[in-house]
Amino acid sequence: MATTGADLPLAAERGHVAAAARRLAAEGLVLGTSGNLSARRGDLVAVSPTGAALADLEPGQVSVVDLDGRLVHGDLEPTSELGLHLGVYGRFETGAVVHTHSPVATALSCVLEELPAVHYAMLALGGAVRVAPYATFGTPELADAVLDALEGKTAALMANHGALVHGADMDAAVELALLLEWACTVYWRASLIGTPRALGDEELNAVLTAVLERGYGAVRAASREGSPR
Repeated sequence: MATTGADLPLAAERGHVAAAARRLAAEGLVLGTSGNLSARRGDLVAVSPTGAALADLEPGQVSVVDLDGRLVHGDLEPTSELGLHLGVYGRFETGAVVHTHSPVATALSCVLEELPAVHYAMLALGGAVRVAPYATFGTPELADAVLDALEGKTAALMANHGALVHGADMDAAVELALLLEWACTVYWRASLIGTPRALGDEELNAVLTAVLERGYGAVRAASREGSPR
C-alpha cells in the first residue's frame, strides 16, 4: 500500500509530483505510464517511478534520489529518464522538470526542426522551441541532445518522442507544459490554413517592453479617473 503521510522525505515535493501527474493525465498530456516528472529541493529530487500509471500516482509511489541518482527513499525504481532530469538540474537553475508525450507536441516533433514563435505567450518558453535530435529513450545521448536544445529556453521538443519543460517549481513547470501543447496546437491549426507567420525578435522585444511598462499579468485595482459616468 502506498504511503501518503506527511513524514515522508521530501513530502511536499512528492505530493506536488503526484498531483501534477494526475492533472497532466486529466489534461491529456500523458497517457498510461508515458511521461515523467520531478521536483528538486536542495540536493534531493522527488521523481515519478517507472511503470506507474500517472493518472493514479500517489505521493508514496514517488521516489527520492540524490543528484547522483542514488535512491534515498522509496520502494519503486525511478523513471528510466532519470539521467535526463538530473542533467537538467545540473545545467540549469530550476526546480521542476516535466516530460510528456502530449499528442500535438509529439506530432510536431516528427516533422519540425523548430517550433516558431507564433504567439507572444511563447516568450515564457524562451520564444521559438528547438527540436532535439532523436535518440533512444533513457540514454546519455538523448539527455545531451535535450540539454543542448534547452539552452536559453524552458522548453524543448524531442524528435519523434515528446516534449520537456522545466520551471521554478512544479506548478510553473505544469503551466509551461500546458502552454507548449497549446502553442503546438495553434501552429498545427494555422498550418492547415496556410504558412504560419512567426513573430520576429523586434516584435517579441516589444512585447517584453510592454509587459514591463504595463505590469501585464499582475492583478491591479482599476483606475476610476476618466471612467464613464
